[in-house]
Amino acid sequence: MRSASRLFAVMRKELLQLKRDRLTFAMIVGIPVMQMLLFGFAINTDVRHLAAAVANQSGTHLSRQLVADLRETQVVDIRYVVETPEEIEELLRNGSISIGIYLPPDFDRRSLDKRRSAAQLLVDGADPTILGVANQVRNIPLKFDTIAAEPKKAATFEVRPYFNPEKRSAVFVIPGLIGMILTLTMMLFTAVAVVREREHGNLELLINTPVSTTQLMIGKVVPYILIGLVQLALILTVGDLLFSVPIRGSVLELYGAASVFIAANLALGLFVSTVVRTQFQAIQMTIFFLMPSILITGFVFPFDGMPRIIQYIGEVLPNTHFIRLTRGIMLRDASLFELREELLALAIFTVIAMTAAVLRFSKRLD
Repeated sequence: MRSASRLFAVMRKELLQLKRDRLTFAMIVGIPVMQMLLFGFAINTDVRHLAAAVANQSGTHLSRQLVADLRETQVVDIRYVVETPEEIEELLRNGSISIGIYLPPDFDRRSLDKRRSAAQLLVDGADPTILGVANQVRNIPLKFDTIAAEPKKAATFEVRPYFNPEKRSAVFVIPGLIGMILTLTMMLFTAVAVVREREHGNLELLINTPVSTTQLMIGKVVPYILIGLVQLALILTVGDLLFSVPIRGSVLELYGAASVFIAANLALGLFVSTVVRTQFQAIQMTIFFLMPSILITGFVFPFDGMPRIIQYIGEVLPNTHFIRLTRGIMLRDASLFELREELLALAIFTVIAMTAAVLRFSKRLD
């Protein structure tokens, strides 16, 4: 009986401690709920509403009917109407669209030719999922109104993949993996480092110095930016040597974008350190932010195929914009000027997170 009472006493103590630790209790409830919402709503292998552009140089009734039929599949969301396939290629390169639809001037004549496709789908082949979707809709039937017999064709569309013609998964995964690694390490290092100093009493020494809160926060961030750039160099080296992942754009611009992204995650880590009280809580909070950074940023699943509300949440996360930057620079040879909206979003996030961290940080012991 004594053993049982001691056991229940220990169990009661643990439950009371969890009850007092509101953040841990919130994580116990929050993580399963977040996982259910993300897996239930955000993850959608049946991709719809991919951003697209169309260049219809034929302008015939049959070509317009094909575009309308393609739109009705809800696989593509036609956001741009352009004149030439070169304009489609430019939109693909700067990441504005995932699929381009090109109907040549002789579209009607090609429709009667059994030996070749009538039109082309220009696809961002860096994402295998998008390429798979394009292959599914390439056989959309033509609706002839004035022709007695519809000829049998292998496919209505010829699919032309860009940026990853070999269809290698590493080319798609590694540019996105850079953001995952930096998010995990930068947030965790910063949050845990500050909390550890608080637990060990080292912050008491800083409190008695003339260092301002802003100076303290910036001083915490700058060394880790250098560490993050070293990590980036290691990832790029391994990606090149082992997986032959290309860097088609400017390496300097890639490092510039990474510097802003690292600063954003460090600022977020500092903010987390002002919320939590223990290193364990810091690790929990990092995992809480890491999960959506994997699932709803376009790292695994096409961003355009997610529900609108999930896209709004994803736009708040730094990794969403950094993935667009890395894939744009590394795979599509896009410049920072072309991707300036993504860079601006990261800069704004950094300022907001750093300001919130400074305002919450108190230079006194609790």
